[in-house]
Amino acid sequence: MDLGIQGKWALVGGASKGLGLGCAKALAQAGVHLVMVSRGDEALQASATLLLAHGVTVLTVAQDITTTAGRDAIWSVPGGPGKDFDIVITNAGGPPTGDFREWGREEWLKALDANMLTPIELIKATVDGMAARGFGRIVNITSSAVKAPIDILGLSNGARSGLTGFVAGAARNSSIASRNVTINNLLPGAFETDRLRVTFEGLAKKTGQAMDTLVEARKKLAPALRFGHPDEFGNTCAFLCSQHTGFITGQNILIDGGAYPGTF
Repeated sequence: MDLGIQGKWALVGGASKGLGLGCAKALAQAGVHLVMVSRGDEALQASATLLLAHGVTVLTVAQDITTTAGRDAIWSVPGGPGKDFDIVITNAGGPPTGDFREWGREEWLKALDANMLTPIELIKATVDGMAARGFGRIVNITSSAVKAPIDILGLSNGARSGLTGFVAGAARNSSIASRNVTINNLLPGAFETDRLRVTFEGLAKKTGQAMDTLVEARKKLAPALRFGHPDEFGNTCAFLCSQHTGFITGQNILIDGGAYPGTF
């Protein structure tokens, strides 16, 4: 299927690896020019180099997207579109696992900055330009924990749920939705990423069980009996960014191999 987005510009956060890289890869395959952002320059450059094979422009910004300085670097990257992105994929590393009793105000503010306030700032900076041009796709990578919270991910549960509530309202603003601009959330379940490994390390520490035991037990929670691959996630993201999805907005799309047992 031709996604109809060849030649457009996309901003992808957390793009050096994992789900962010999966999204960047799928968009590059669709002919989309990229600004890839990540804090680690070495991994970012290596991933960007691979995507050049698709014949698109790939720019990198090795900055912390959760800071004002990091976002300013994105808007001013040489050769980039400024704030005139057609597609924005918000994605930042999840906050640490742990017991909520151990977290103070500082931990909560960091989680909110990264996983709620930063996506909102990126939306604010780009959405009106999208509306003026008559096309825009914003996809926030959140978590399946928004629907089925995990106790050791309390910081993530709280911050991402706040973003979900914000998007539910903003996406339905008629000045946005009527201009072919959509805002949606993708909720990943268990995917083969570094983040999943860190989560299992936290569980192993808390329970005293071996990681291999926890991994095999977790796979069995999904009818698919496996973890997802970042390329699967990226292809779903690219479709959601396509010309074919202008009537899908304000949605939370769960990608978890059937692990969530609810009807809604």
